[in-house]
Amino acid sequence: MERTYIMTKPDAYERGLIGEVISRIENKGYKITDMKMMNLDEAILKEHYAHLADKPFFPEIVTYMTSGPVVGMIVEGQNVVTGMRNIMGPTDGLEAASGTIRGDFAHNKNENIVHGSDSVENAEIEIKRFFG
Repeated sequence: MERTYIMTKPDAYERGLIGEVISRIENKGYKITDMKMMNLDEAILKEHYAHLADKPFFPEIVTYMTSGPVVGMIVEGQNVVTGMRNIMGPTDGLEAASGTIRGDFAHNKNENIVHGSDSVENAEIEIKRFFG
């Protein structure tokens, strides 16, 4: 079984969409094997978004991602990384198709409801980062 890391973002919490995200994961047939709500700080965000930490918009990411709780999940299933990326839709919610999480709920590229690992290798790194 393949594993991936999925994280609802603060806008999902604020808008009461965490249950919707969980339902879509489960309705696809994937299993959530671990889950926790947490508040992130700048240190873990610098690690998680290391590829963006030197960008001028990084402070906006920190402000957004620390504005409320997130829910981190370990999700398992066959081809779950690709499957979850399809369920989520493209990063920019305005470009995401209707029927995807981002297409149905995201307001823009920055507040896009959910994060998902982009590869099996990164999933394992992110799972270790957030679940130890």
